[in-house]
Amino acid sequence: MQTASTLCRRFLWLGLGILVMGACWAQFGQGFGRGQGGGNEGQLVRTEGGDLVDENTVRTARETAGHSVDLPEWTNPDAFKDDTFTFARIIFHSLPGRPSWAGWVNDYPDADLNLSYRLHQLTSLHIDPDGRVLKLTDPALPNYPLIWMSKPGGLQFRDEEIAPLRKYLQNGGVLLVDDFWGDREWENFASQIQRVLPAGHWKDLAMDHPIFHCVFNLKGPMNQLQVPSIHLWERGYDPANPRSAASAYRGPGSDEMHVRAWLDAKQRIMVLALFNTDNGDGFEREGENQTYFAEFSEPRAYPLIINIIYYLMTN
Repeated sequence: MQTASTLCRRFLWLGLGILVMGACWAQFGQGFGRGQGGGNEGQLVRTEGGDLVDENTVRTARETAGHSVDLPEWTNPDAFKDDTFTFARIIFHSLPGRPSWAGWVNDYPDADLNLSYRLHQLTSLHIDPDGRVLKLTDPALPNYPLIWMSKPGGLQFRDEEIAPLRKYLQNGGVLLVDDFWGDREWENFASQIQRVLPAGHWKDLAMDHPIFHCVFNLKGPMNQLQVPSIHLWERGYDPANPRSAASAYRGPGSDEMHVRAWLDAKQRIMVLALFNTDNGDGFEREGENQTYFAEFSEPRAYPLIINIIYYLMTN
């Protein structure tokens, strides 16, 4: 099992690899993305594409059929096969009554593999081409310094998940969450984190925080980084109307995007919440609509996540 110092060394090594991406991103910006394209109980869940996934046996994103675009494939040199950055998605349980697509499986596996490919394409990092899917109780959890949750607004931790997640975060790991909206979902998510980390506090990161400028110099205001869910955007967004919102109204407290960090006593980020935004759709849906890609995937979702990964791995 990796110690806190081991996790820190891995963060530093991975972070340094991101520094070479500037020229690559300029090349990426010349083109549009690739391709064109019931309940939450029990061990089988259904993806947005209709595939069934067994939570007890699934190990990688590559095992599951994509549903949005033709998924990229790549390999790493044999010498680096066991020395890669792996996008690790966490399996979790949600409040009763939420459909499976509104839980951990949202945007899966397309977002996982598209983001992994862009990291492979745009940085000097060696990126695991398969991704990883695991539960918080998996003994392999400490092998992944950064873990991802999608749709955590209905998150419900099992009692047996509290201790391993707490240990993981206290040893230097970071939980990154995305795509939940409004006061109700925030309050539920925050209450679940409070169970894991009773001591600590949330802090809204302002646009002058270095996380927004460490690789790409992202401009404010914060809502200029908001990524809408593509289906809601297709119904209501009007680029000809400067007063139209990028994302449809989703209840009280859903208008303004926030990047909120749970800090430890030394001000290290343990949990980072991307609230009132859907970066996962920016990855998953990058090949479905050229305008969506040009307005949200390319200038918002990918640069923000790359900044976040770099910052977390070097701080």
